[in-house]
Amino acid sequence: MHELKGRDLLSIADLTPDELMLVIDRAQEQKAALAAPHEAPVQKGKAIALIFMKPSLRTRVSFEKACVDLGYHPIVLGPGDAFSREETVHDTVKVLERFVDAIVLRTFAHAHVEEVAKHASIPVVNALTDDHHPCQMLADLLTIREHKGGLQGLKIAYIGDGNNMANTYMLGGALAGIDISIASPVGYQPSAAVVEQARGLAARYATRATIEVLTDPVRAVAGADIVMTDTWASMGQEAEHARRVRDFAGYTVDAALMTGAARDALFMHCLPAHRGEEVSAEVIDAPYSVIFDEAENRLHAQRAWLSLVL
Repeated sequence: MHELKGRDLLSIADLTPDELMLVIDRAQEQKAALAAPHEAPVQKGKAIALIFMKPSLRTRVSFEKACVDLGYHPIVLGPGDAFSREETVHDTVKVLERFVDAIVLRTFAHAHVEEVAKHASIPVVNALTDDHHPCQMLADLLTIREHKGGLQGLKIAYIGDGNNMANTYMLGGALAGIDISIASPVGYQPSAAVVEQARGLAARYATRATIEVLTDPVRAVAGADIVMTDTWASMGQEAEHARRVRDFAGYTVDAALMTGAARDALFMHCLPAHRGEEVSAEVIDAPYSVIFDEAENRLHAQRAWLSLVL
């Protein structure tokens, strides 16, 4: 069994393929066990700081519930409570670690969560930054395995902005042995450095995963087992919304695009979704859409991670 106790999770690339599967296995086991009547564990005196510099629905609720399921006390802090009032990150972290057993941080710059982890002697979890969203990847892999029975050799087509989710899917796919095909407009494609990092992970661990970046959604979706998308304007990009809608014309995942995927393809979206923009209502409400299973699995994946590191 791989030792994850005390580990940080800043990017999905922090894990090896075996460690990644360990978390998914634990999530699946706990999900089944907690579906049956049980008594909640009691972890007296343990607490987790949940810090949200960005607004949150799924991440906040799922992490709070995960803490309660494990018997930990969640302490939720907003942007006015932590990393403010001109106190250094170092000093804030050194105070927090006297009170809590882990820090979960949702923030903007990825460098922020890296700095927190640098100074912290307790585990730090990235609950989303502008560059990475590892918790979503854990939930998505759990969802895919539940519906497909496995991961190795599948193909994910991601259509849309080359954002933190595109980065995360490339890195996670490389570890899990899933081929990733991304279609984004010119000017919105994912970081070339992350593309090379993902290809390097696939080579290092011999997972046989391929990573391709295209501009044509039809080519990307061809034969895909899972089709994914994300909002065209992430948090902090609202002022660019109108321009992005114009620039992403033709990148909507609709029923016509889905016909190019495998016959039993799934549709996934990390939510929130903008119906009629990155995805049509007919796709998001279709029988092959598993977006709410995916949302629920944030709870199970995050609970598994916390149980392993604490």
